[in-house]
Amino acid sequence: MTRFAITLEYDGRPFMGWQHQDHGPSVQQAVEQAIHKITGQDVRVFAAGRTDAGVHALGMRAHFDLETKLTPFRLSEGINAGLRPHPVAVLACDIVDDEWHARFACEGRRYLYKITNRRAPLTFDRGLSWQVAQALDATAMHDAAQVLVGQHDFTTFRSVNCQAQSPVKTLDSISVSRFGEEIEVEVAARSFLHHQVRSIVGCLKLVGTGKWSTADLKNALAAKDRNALGFNAPPDGLYFVEAIYPAASEPE
Repeated sequence: MTRFAITLEYDGRPFMGWQHQDHGPSVQQAVEQAIHKITGQDVRVFAAGRTDAGVHALGMRAHFDLETKLTPFRLSEGINAGLRPHPVAVLACDIVDDEWHARFACEGRRYLYKITNRRAPLTFDRGLSWQVAQALDATAMHDAAQVLVGQHDFTTFRSVNCQAQSPVKTLDSISVSRFGEEIEVEVAARSFLHHQVRSIVGCLKLVGTGKWSTADLKNALAAKDRNALGFNAPPDGLYFVEAIYPAASEPE
């Protein structure tokens, strides 16, 4: 039995999220079915994170165990063929140590949230970015966001359906940058609560429009109450960017 690690890119719009669901297709299901097509084996694929319905990934790391003589290159080519026409692609495939685990070995995760700040309707980026027609002050959003950096009780920014044992998380960094009409919010932490990034972005939008101040965001955090939340940003603009592992555990 060989353990393979893969890096996946996917458009989350056709899926109910990463994890298997009874009420619709999932990315996990699509990948497992593609592996079965090429190997005839039923496997379970474990990912570094669980994206929600409509959320995308640029570099989701995952692993599975397989009995095969296929090289990583041939295996990735076969999986990509089996994934068609799903908007999912294997970007890299490697053999890793039997003890390596995509989720439990992960030391950090990075997310990106894309906002298109314009009045004209989205065309190419519909479903891939959150359109906000009101003018946003990205500098004010960035400055306010810094109150969230560090270890805090993020109950306010946690879904009521979150299964994490504790609402306490450490946000390593958060930045808000403008590139023309595009605004990008980048967030990094070891792990996140369910809906944490979307909840943060929703509140930062209120800051950007002038409805909230930095003090309002700080008070929402201190409230430790979901009712103090501004609102959740939609899944459209959210991307899982990267899973970070100890250098010694990753293939060369």
